[in-house]
Amino acid sequence: MAAATTTTTVSYIPTSSSRSISTPKGAAFTLNPPQRSDLCLFSKPLAKPSSFPQRPCCVFSSKNPISDFFSTNGNGPDDGSAVWFSDNDDKPREECGVVGIFGDPEASRLCYLALHALQHRGQEGAGIVAVNNNVLQSVTGVGLVSDVFNESKLDQLPGEMAIGHVRYSTAGSSMLKNVQPFVAGYRFGSVGVAHNGNLVNYRALRAMLEDNGSIFNTSSDTEVVLHLIAISKARPFFLRIVDACEKLEGAYSMVFATEDKLVAVRDPYGFRPLVMGTRSNGAVVFASETCALDLIEATYEREVYPGEVLVVDKKDGVQSLCLIRHPEPKQCVFEHIYFALPNSVVFSRSVYESRRLFGEILATEAPVDCDVVIAVPDSGVVAALGYAAKARVPFQQGLIRSHYVGRTFIEPSQKIRDFGVKLKLSPVRGVLEGKRVVVVDDSIVRGTTSSKIVRLIKEAGAKEVHMRIASPPIIGSCYYGVDTPSSEELISNRMSVEQIREFIQCDSLAFLPFDSLKKMLGSDSPNFCYACFSGKYPVMPREVKVKRVGDFLDDGLNGPMDSIDGGWVQGPRESSVEKEIDVQYQQSKI
Repeated sequence: MAAATTTTTVSYIPTSSSRSISTPKGAAFTLNPPQRSDLCLFSKPLAKPSSFPQRPCCVFSSKNPISDFFSTNGNGPDDGSAVWFSDNDDKPREECGVVGIFGDPEASRLCYLALHALQHRGQEGAGIVAVNNNVLQSVTGVGLVSDVFNESKLDQLPGEMAIGHVRYSTAGSSMLKNVQPFVAGYRFGSVGVAHNGNLVNYRALRAMLEDNGSIFNTSSDTEVVLHLIAISKARPFFLRIVDACEKLEGAYSMVFATEDKLVAVRDPYGFRPLVMGTRSNGAVVFASETCALDLIEATYEREVYPGEVLVVDKKDGVQSLCLIRHPEPKQCVFEHIYFALPNSVVFSRSVYESRRLFGEILATEAPVDCDVVIAVPDSGVVAALGYAAKARVPFQQGLIRSHYVGRTFIEPSQKIRDFGVKLKLSPVRGVLEGKRVVVVDDSIVRGTTSSKIVRLIKEAGAKEVHMRIASPPIIGSCYYGVDTPSSEELISNRMSVEQIREFIQCDSLAFLPFDSLKKMLGSDSPNFCYACFSGKYPVMPREVKVKRVGDFLDDGLNGPMDSIDGGWVQGPRESSVEKEIDVQYQQSKI
């Protein structure tokens, strides 16, 4: 396997203020709940988070047998002897994870550990920005968190405040300039930002900013946010963030760092998760998932509410304001299906409990005579446990996942069928031979990997293979921070369940019924986004082409964005919407 290479940049950006951050050891911050009115600061003690019923969220998943949660990011040899493959192409992928820490003398090291806990949300690059003596210091690199950072790099990031980011990108081989957090200087100082999500009006916003003289260096949504902050006339700084966010449409959970403040913001619909916690010394922590809080021994306090801005500084502690009178939340149900780790609490629900219940529902609504239940590791394991317990059938490890395979591998000259899948998944013949096997996976996207897994299990001697998918069929692309193929590539958008069964060549196939998913969520059901299952979008894309999740410009590649392949996804095919969008976009051009 080719060795992974890591490139790291270090930048030092002085701020305009001379004020330093020096939180007394053991100092505690007052946590204040948000008002539901616009731009209203207040200072009441934070109530403990309410306990929501632990009901499951169901979602469908693609047949990617091996998730690249901890894959390396190596590039293959130039002589062509290495084959590039990615079996995760048949899985939806989250764009990134973010972390923010305020008030801890080891902020950057804690940020490093928290990013490691969020590594499953992005493996292409990582970065940390720390604030020390009014200077924003940045270390970013391409690769895994452990590749980018070492002792000497963390020594370059002193200070009691830090923000961090792990990223996933859709294309390109060298994307160092797109690795976050971004740091920018403007007339009132400097600001660092890390962003999780995707803007559906990115194209129009960028065109408007370019009309007014803005110059862009990346294809990232985050750079648009920085430009909007810089041109805002609002005061103080956090109101610049509010002003900028009021122009954004789509999904965003962001953390900002200035010389004396840490700011966390979540879009009014709450598409992407963002939680807040505290450490025993009073430090405040923000992260995409609670698993990051667990690793650094921070206590989970609550979610950052949809439409909320939280401002943390030494003087006032934590203060909250409502960004916009937010509508009904539309939290991404796929977080419970696939993206989040099972040990996380997301949207006030246990991810493990959700997935276990998905499996139980499948066993109840789509039973089949079988001898053993197995999972497609790792994302299908918990649902498979739930299925097996409900069906009273043994759960066993019928597929073993290799944790040591990267994205490139030298293949023998004589082609091996299903090479990528066999490298990452190994069937256990003693479990499968002569058995009627139920295989549980979280979703099916294109169906190509599912067919390879079925073939792999049958070649190991399975008598029957029955696929059970712990989510409804995916029929629509996601525009809110999940990298999914176009609708034309989604197998459930083109075929019936029976046709898919024939395509992947299993003996039976069942998805989690959409109505059962919503029934499980009960009174919380209206608070989730189901666009990938229903085709009904809470925030309709304003453009015919929507930027894909992540960034698609390589370092050194410049030119008109429309001319770059792979960067755009077709928007919903509604003529009335397209007509309005095209006019608006053209009017924003010079």
